[in-house]
Order: sequence, then structure tokens, then C-alpha cells
Amino acid sequence: MSNNSVISFKKYILIFGDIAILYFSLWLTLIIRYQADYNTGLWLKHFWPFTMVFAVWLIIFYIDDLYEINYNQGKAGLLSRLLRSMLIGIIFAIIIFYLGQNRLFTIRPQRVLFIDAAFVTILIYLWHLLIRSLIKISGRANGLMIIGYNKLAQEVITEINKKSQFGLQLKTIILDSENDEVPEKLKAITKYNQFDNLKNICIDQKINTIISTVHPRENTKLSKSLFECLPLKINFFEVATFYEKITGKIPVTTIEQIWFLENLSENSKKPYESLKLLFDIFFSFILLLFSLPFIPLIALIIKLDSKGPVFFTQIRTGKDGKTFKAIKFRTMVENAEHNGPQWASQNDPRVTSWGRFLRKTRIDEIPQLINVLWGEMSLIGPRPERPEFVQQLETDIPFYRERLLLKPGLTGWAQIMGPSYGGSKEESLEKLQYDLFYLKNRSLALDLSILLKTVRTVLSVKGQ
Repeated sequence: MSNNSVISFKKYILIFGDIAILYFSLWLTLIIRYQADYNTGLWLKHFWPFTMVFAVWLIIFYIDDLYEINYNQGKAGLLSRLLRSMLIGIIFAIIIFYLGQNRLFTIRPQRVLFIDAAFVTILIYLWHLLIRSLIKISGRANGLMIIGYNKLAQEVITEINKKSQFGLQLKTIILDSENDEVPEKLKAITKYNQFDNLKNICIDQKINTIISTVHPRENTKLSKSLFECLPLKINFFEVATFYEKITGKIPVTTIEQIWFLENLSENSKKPYESLKLLFDIFFSFILLLFSLPFIPLIALIIKLDSKGPVFFTQIRTGKDGKTFKAIKFRTMVENAEHNGPQWASQNDPRVTSWGRFLRKTRIDEIPQLINVLWGEMSLIGPRPERPEFVQQLETDIPFYRERLLLKPGLTGWAQIMGPSYGGSKEESLEKLQYDLFYLKNRSLALDLSILLKTVRTVLSVKGQ
């Protein structure tokens, strides 16, 4: 059986297991909900309506890559995607039951739906963890070949060695010339001048994925050899694309101006941007309204904790470089920057004891909902940076100013995935790579994923 057949078989196992869990969860829910009153008639009344719902849920699971075995993102990533999928699935289920009532069926299963959704979420999460554990134990990792070698290829190797959940094992490195250097520890798996023998190597070493630092257009021998590998159904990636896929970052050092022209088709984003604007206005208003009763209490504690005003305002750089005044609850001592602008840092001594809690729970950012309502910020986007730091960083980091193509956000991809602060050129560079990934891939699904990760950060009190 080929590697691709094995992967397909594993996916089918996951899907069929999920189907079994969906119906088992419904049966268990009905038993718990009706207890002694449960009968076959109740099962039949719920079977077809929930079959429609389950079909939609399976489609959502598929779209959200729950069946993508090769490049899953570990336990946290699996849980995040599953919760996101279930949230969307429940919304669709409510719509189906609302539209179908008294037309397609007569049931109104509110409690049944939510109990069932809870069982489904828990059981599918455990089921997927079990399958991934069995894959890891079996040692049947997918064979990986890298063609060429550079710094980005080394970062890819580091990532796949560090995260076994990717299900990849580096089998061989193919170099065009013996003059190309690789680290000593990789020389045992390095082959030189083997482009003509590429297909046989792939068969012998059961290669499932090829990553190339050399573009096939630049090497006719490589292009021909890769074309001969087509019947093997091997996954082929250019190294920067693969790096983006497994890290959620865009490697800034490998892109040029043309990258922005090729990847930022803003016309296709207009419907999304319109929905996002409505989302920002609606939810910022609701969240602000919900927070109003707590603001006097927060203000009192801030005043008791340290001297100074309750609110803190600061000029930040917004979309297209326009500045605005960001509003937050004060978390630092008064006159914290009497020596001029300073980067925030981990365990910053300027942060008050209560301020540290406000930061960890993101409560300090509640007043910025006003900035969202005014259209200066979005709920999701790059971190709003100070003009002094923007001016400094855009001279040191390529394409740093391009992050200003979007409104800054209360939370964002870089905030949840990147380093806690941007307190150095290196950390700012890493955050920029996440920002560019969001700039390219922004969508309602990604926004929902960011919101779920942010909720997890808030509940775990791991904010900064």
C-alpha cells in the first residue's frame, strides 16, 4: 500500500469514527434527556433531523482540516479547530431546526442539541487524539525529502523535529553539487547529483512529501525529474510555502514586493471586510455594554492600587499610518516613561500589581472597544504600535510598514502565536511574519480561530 493510500485509509478511519460518534452521542443524549421515557419512537423522530445536522457538521469538519493528518497542529490546535467547527455547526443546526420546524419535522430539540454537541465535542476530541497517538506509536511517519539546503530549510527541519505531530520524517536531502554544504549531522542522509534518480529514491525511501529550495523553473533537470514523480502522487511544496503551512508565518527574508502583488487580491476580500466591519461594530457595542457595570469597580481598584488616572491614553499608529489615541485602563505606575518611550517587557517593573492581573486577563483593553466603535481599530488585526517604534522598525525590518495595510486589533494572529512582546528587533520581526500571514489569509474562519484562542488565553490568565 502506497503512502498516499495509507494516509487516505487513516482519514477514512477518522471520518467513519466521527460518524459513529455523532449517532452514539445522539442516542446517549436521548437516554439521558428522557431516561425512563426513552423509546424507539423518540430515536426515529430525532434520527432524520439530526442526520441533516450531522451532514453539515461533517462538511464543516472537513473544511476546517480536522481530517488533515499530515500537518496537524497538536492537541491545542486540534481542540481550537474542533471548538471553532462545533460553534459554527451549532449555529447551522439552529438555523436548520428553525427553518425545518413544521415543514420537515416537528421536534424542537434545544436541550438535546446542546447536550449532544457537548458529547460530540468531547468524544471526537478524544477519538482524534487516540488516532494521532496510534500513528505516532506506529512510527509510520511520512517520508520527507528536501531538495537544496538553506537557512529556511534548516528552520523547517527544526520545526518537524520539534513537533512529531506533523507526522514527517526527514529521509534524504538532495543537493545539486558537492560544493553545497550541509551540517555534519545531516551528511549521512545527503545525496549529491541525484536528480536523474529522483523517482527511484522516492520509491525506495517511501517519500510522501518533497520540499524544494530550488524552483523547478530554474533547473530543467529537476523539473523533468519531478514530473516523472507525478504517478507517485507525492506532495510537492516550495520551501517558503511549506514553512508558512507548518508555522503560520510568512518568511520575510524570502519575499519581495511581487509577493504582495500576487497574494493580496483585495477585491475578493471586500465581502469579508464588510462583514467584519459589521461584526466589529455589533460585538464591540455588546461587549462594552456588558462591561459597563464592572468599570466603576475596576476604576476603584486601580485608584487604590497606585497613584494616577484610571485611564491611560497613548498615540498609536493605525491603518495606512494614520495615528489615533488608544484608550486603556492604566496598568503602569504614573510617569512610567519619564525617560522617554520604552519597550514593554516581561516582568516589567513599571507594571503595578493590579495592572499585571489586568494585562493577563486582557481586562486593560476593554476601553479600546471605544476605538473599535470609532473605526480606528478592529477586534482582530495587528497590534497597534507606537509611531516612534514604527519609524524605528521600518528602517530595520523589510516590509514592516505593510502591516499597516490593516486596522490594528484588540487581538490578532501575532498576539496569540508570537512572542509576548515586541520588545526587540528579533521579536518584532517574528511578529511581523505572523502579521503578514494574517494579511494574506484573513477570513471569517481564521478570525473565529483567533477569538477562540484569545478566550483560551483570557481564561487561563496567560496574557501579557
